Amino acid sequence: MLDLANLQAALPELAHGLYMTVMLSGCAMVLSWLFGTALVVCLLSPAALPRRAAAILVSFLRGTPALVQLFLVFFTLPLAGIKVPPFTAAAVTLGLNSGAYVAEILRGGLGSLPSGQAEAAEALGFPRWRIWTRVLLPQAVRVSLPSLVNELTLLVKTTPLASVVAVTELTFAGQIVVARTFEPTEVLLAVALAYILLNLALTDLAARLDRRLAPAGGRS
Repeated sequence: MLDLANLQAALPELAHGLYMTVMLSGCAMVLSWLFGTALVVCLLSPAALPRRAAAILVSFLRGTPALVQLFLVFFTLPLAGIKVPPFTAAAVTLGLNSGAYVAEILRGGLGSLPSGQAEAAEALGFPRWRIWTRVLLPQAVRVSLPSLVNELTLLVKTTPLASVVAVTELTFAGQIVVARTFEPTEVLLAVALAYILLNLALTDLAARLDRRLAPAGGRS
């Protein structure tokens, strides 16, 4: 068993790893939502060029492992003179990878909305950007919220990939402690519990958002 002294000594490392995981997840989530929203707008654009470009990008991001994408960002961009810090490379890679899935989720949500809403808004004189931001996207998010939350919890669980570029997130911090103490069970159980709590917090936040959006979504 891991004695109390070793456990207390490990807490700062695990706490720092948890902090890095939260920061990495948060940055990647913001990028995921922004990039996914931009992608779905392009995917549904009447213009062929942005629609095809977005479709190719989504296919690439969904069809290749996130680890390969991380290597491309971290090791290939410096060859073009763009030096990317490890944390930034990990956050960007995870955010872009998740954004491709968010785009498809939002596209499915938009497809489930009653037809004619965009045309009605255009008839009322709404500009295109206002139709997206005030009519279509809020409803798509409301309809797609369970799937979006599922995607974001998956994103949290992919953050250990950042360890391959030396970002000391929670799992990597746990591995360091295990290597020093030779007591894997207790440390890894603590790491697993931390991930569970993170995802429970995310799920609770989504439930609160769902309740907040329910009146606007027309729930009966």
